[in-house]
Parts: sequence; C-alpha cells; structure tokens
Amino acid sequence: MAEDRLPKQSENFSEWYNQLILKSELADYAPVRGCMVVRPYGWALWENIQKALDTRFKKTGHVNAAFPLLIPMSFLEKEKEHVEGFAPELAIVTIGGGEKLEEPLVVRPTSETIIGYMYSKWIKSYRDLPILINQWANVVRWEMRTRLFLRTLEFYWQEGHTAHETAQEAEDETLKILNLYTDFAINEAAVPVIPGIKSDAEKFAGAQRSYTIEAMMLDTKALQSGTSHNLGQNFAKAFDIQYLDRNNEQQYAWTTSWGVSTRFVGAIIMTHGDDQGLILPPKLAPSQIVIVPIFRNDEEKEKVMTMVGEVENALNQFRIKVDNRENLTPGFKFNDWEMRGVPLRIEIGPKDVANQNVVVSQRDIPGKAGKLFLPMVDLAKNIEKLLNDLQDRLLKKATEFRDSHIFEPKNFNEFKEVIVNGWAYSYWCGDASCENSIKDETKATTRCRPLGQEKTSGTCIYCGKPADYKTYFARSY
Repeated sequence: MAEDRLPKQSENFSEWYNQLILKSELADYAPVRGCMVVRPYGWALWENIQKALDTRFKKTGHVNAAFPLLIPMSFLEKEKEHVEGFAPELAIVTIGGGEKLEEPLVVRPTSETIIGYMYSKWIKSYRDLPILINQWANVVRWEMRTRLFLRTLEFYWQEGHTAHETAQEAEDETLKILNLYTDFAINEAAVPVIPGIKSDAEKFAGAQRSYTIEAMMLDTKALQSGTSHNLGQNFAKAFDIQYLDRNNEQQYAWTTSWGVSTRFVGAIIMTHGDDQGLILPPKLAPSQIVIVPIFRNDEEKEKVMTMVGEVENALNQFRIKVDNRENLTPGFKFNDWEMRGVPLRIEIGPKDVANQNVVVSQRDIPGKAGKLFLPMVDLAKNIEKLLNDLQDRLLKKATEFRDSHIFEPKNFNEFKEVIVNGWAYSYWCGDASCENSIKDETKATTRCRPLGQEKTSGTCIYCGKPADYKTYFARSY
C-alpha cells in the first residue's frame, strides 16, 4: 500500500529518517516529550555497537564501573565553564519521598563531577595512576528540539573518565581514544569519519581541548559521532584530585573524558540507508542473514524446512534469522527485511532443494544484479566473502559520497554556495567573531580541524586575515 512506503530521501530526507526508524522498529516515541523507546531491533544494533567498542576499551586497559544517576547540584557548580555549559539542559530533582530536598539533585547530564569527586577519594599517590574507567549509562539533557537517536532528552552512551600523572599522558589518552573511535567507525560501521580538533566555541564545557569524529550524512549535513576531551587540570582542581608524585610532592592529576552515544545509530541510518530502508553494515547488523522459506503445501514445506535446517547449521558462525511467520507472502517478507536492512537474504524453495543451492540477495545491490545462486558446497566460505565484500562496498560508497561533497571555495561567495549541499574545507583565522558571522550568514559551523594537518600560510575565508590551518565547515545535526 502506498501509505506504507517510505518518503523518498530526495523529497524529504527528515521525514524519510523519522519514518524509517518507526517502520523498521528501531525505536518509537515515548509518552514524555523528547524521549524514545529503543525497540528490540534497535537495541540489538546498539548492543553490537557496545560490544565492538567495549572490546576495544578493554584491550587498551580500561575497565567498566557504574556511577550514580543523581548528582548534587553543588558538584556541577564547582567547575564554572561546566555548569554554564550545561545549565540550560539540566533536569533537577527538588522533592524526594514527599519532602523538599536540602540540596537539589541533578539528573546526570554527564559524569565528570561525580567521578571527579570519587577520584579525589581514591587517588592519593602516583601509584594509583592512571585510572582508566568507562561506564555504560543513560543521561538526561533537556533538549528543546529533539529527533530520534540524534538528539533526545534521555539517551544511552558510554563515557570514559581517566586520570593521569602528566599532561602528556592525558593528551596521549585523549588521542588514543579518538583513534579508537575512528577505527570503530570506519572498520565496524563503515562510516568514514574525519578525526580532528574542535574550535574553542565548539569544545566541551570545561575541557582544555576537545577532539571529534565527524561524519557526513546522505543529506550532506555533518554529524558529530564521538568526542574525546582533554580536561587538563580543570576538574582535578575543582574536585581536589591530588596525589603525591615521585618526588613526594603534591600534584593535581590530569583528566580526560570521552563518549559515543546512541546517536551513532543515527549515523549508520543516514550514512547507508536508501529509499527502500535501512542498509546495515554486516559487522554490526542484528541479523547478518535472513532465511525465507518458500513452499505451497505440506509436502514442499517438509523438504524446504529440512534444507533450511541444513543451511542454518552450515552458517552457524553468523547471526541468522529464519522468517517462518505464517500467513505472509514471500514478497511481503522480502520487503520487510529490505526495510530492516539485513545484509543478505537467502531464499529456499522446492527448486533450490532439488538443485542443492540457495538464492542469495545482497541488500546494497537492488534487483537481479544483486541475486546469486550459491551451491551448498562451501556455502559458509562463500557467504563470508559476500558479507565482507558488502561491508567494503558500504565504506567505499560512503567515502566516495563524502569526498565528492567536500569543496575548497576560493572566496566567501563560493563558500555560501557550496555549504548548501556540501562541506567547505577552508582557511579560518581562528577568530570567534568570524566563526559566529559564518554561522549567522550560512548556518554552517566549524566541524573540526583535521589531525595531522601541517601548518601552512593562507587567508581566512571570511575576513581575509592570515590563517595557518584549514577547517571543515558544514551545516550539522
């Protein structure tokens, strides 16, 4: 039915995104404005993201812990920039158990303060350092304009918090995590992010430096997909995180914080999806393969389902779903799984049983071009290759799309033209007034100055003053 179809990306990208999340059953709207219910299919995708990141964290020496949801208001007020940055987004509890609280409690917007307080208790000597802790948690930020996964009042994330002996160790940690995020995004999600440093105006409230991974969505808007912050000694001084150094002198620790949230689900949707629905990267897809049995009567059913079992056993190393729902046509099932973005669909009918082969459709190659007939012999090996090739194609396609929509305008008039449907990579003098003027005139913000860029000589795209570095500008989510 026409009303069940998705809007086309080219006609209404925003509505395509919203409808796709609902129709593919990733999430739904909660009764509280701006909140979402993550449905099982969406949570399975998030769990795979969690697993991919958590494995990387643990390999680099980080451990998981859990800290409270409620934070004393006075904690946030200890770090001036921090409280100013988060004040408009705070949800505050003033009554508990029917009684007015002596001190209001903030529902966690982020955990630097409560963790800083605990670190001040735990860290006494250089022997206690470094502390490398991560937590998987939910946080609340009272956003005015919300969108499923991208910006909700409550969202899920991981937040790492570390403490170190020296400034250099903290900087090394910050960049190590940024590289870890970059590796995850590119190699697991097939999202070709650009790692870089944020401007002072865009950095985290209370940070010395903020680093980011920036991704281009299919509407060419930028999405900040993960951040890593060098907090310097700001929070250590606010919460008295001191230790005796190797010379038996008191020193303040150097701290970092970093996070990736359920916003990354939005990144996957808007990097790979098409007019038919989701296209999920095989490494993260809840189901890598769906098997659709096709039969007309009980005799055919028995033969087909026997072969389905054989295929399941042969492919047990993969995440498989058998669609044995009754009273639904194969065509309906094909469209349903196409909408849900399952990388490979295997069809097994009476002819396939007779020929001892299966029909495989690749989600990213529409129609007959994406259909293959694979024999049962070496099926697992061939399926593995198909999944790996699909993963590679998604990354290649997204990278080519991104690169074809990044421009280097010669002047500000050109800048204003390209920013409508792409990113500008331009010299910027670093002056906040230029940054604000560009935002006011084009709705584009500085996304990041890419890592590894050598200092050169140029002129600011806006004011014409000398500039040493180029920065990515884009409209963003």
